[in-house]
Amino acid sequence: MKRILIFGKNGQVGWELQRTLMAQGHVTAVDRNQVDLTNPDAIVALMRTLKPQIVVNAAAYTAVDKAETEIELTNAVNGKAPGIMAEEAKKLDALFVHYSTDYVFDGKGNLPYREEDIKAPCNAYGHSKLMGEQAVQAVGGKFLILRTSWVYGMRGKNFLLTMLRLAKERPQLRVVDDQVGSPTWSRLIAQTTSVLLPQARERSGVYHLTSKGQTSWAEFAKKIFELQTGTNKIPEVVSIATHEYPTPAVRPAYSVLATEKLERDFNLHLPNWDDVLKCCVDSN
Repeated sequence: MKRILIFGKNGQVGWELQRTLMAQGHVTAVDRNQVDLTNPDAIVALMRTLKPQIVVNAAAYTAVDKAETEIELTNAVNGKAPGIMAEEAKKLDALFVHYSTDYVFDGKGNLPYREEDIKAPCNAYGHSKLMGEQAVQAVGGKFLILRTSWVYGMRGKNFLLTMLRLAKERPQLRVVDDQVGSPTWSRLIAQTTSVLLPQARERSGVYHLTSKGQTSWAEFAKKIFELQTGTNKIPEVVSIATHEYPTPAVRPAYSVLATEKLERDFNLHLPNWDDVLKCCVDSN
C-alpha cells in the first residue's frame, strides 16, 4: 500500500480525495490547523516525517475577492507552498499532484483554452495560482498539474450551495449571464485523479480536468433549480451582466478549458457538466 499525503483535507476536493484514494494506499490528510502553508519549515518537516510516495495538494486560498487585498497571504499559500511541496516530493522520488485553475487565463478568448495557451491572469488569485504552477514546473520531478474550473459539491462554499440557500430566502435571484465556464463536481475531480495516478509518473505535465461542455452562471443556476423536484421554493432567475454585479476581483468572461489532452493521454472520457450536476444532486 502506497503512502499518500493530502494537503487541504477539509476543502471540497480534499474531502472527496480522502474517500476516493483510500483504495490506493494509506492516506494521511492534513488541514491548515495541522500544517501552516505559509511556513515552509512546517511543510518540509511533515513530508520528511511521513515520507509519502504520492503527495496531493488540494489546499488553496480560494477567496477570489479577498485575495485582492490579501496578496501576501494568497501568494504564500497558492504561489510558494506548492513549490516547496514539489521540491520535497522530488527528493523523496514521490509523485506530486497539484490543482490549479481556469483563472490563469484572461478570459478574452471564445474557444476552449488549451494547456499551452498564453497565461494572463486578470486577478490576484489567478496570478498566485500561476505562480504555483511555475514553481512546480521549475522543480521538475514527477508531477501532475490539473487545472479545473467552477468547482462545486454538497459541502463547503460553492455556487451550488449558495443557490440552494438563497432559494429558501428570495423569490428572485439576479445571476450573471455573461461569464462562461464548465462547472465541475469535486467528486469527479477526485475520482478522475484516482484513475490518473497509476499512469501519472510516466506522463508528467499540465492537464485540464473539468466536465465537458459550457454554460453561464445564470444557466447553471436554472439547471440547479430544474433538478430540485419536490420542493415548493423555486426562485425566478434573472440574467444580468457582470457590470451589474461589481466585485473587487475581475473574473474572466470565458474560461472553458479544453480537456482533449487529458482524455487522450490517459484514455478516459469526461462526462458533460449537466449530467454530472444531476449525479451530484441525486447523491445528496
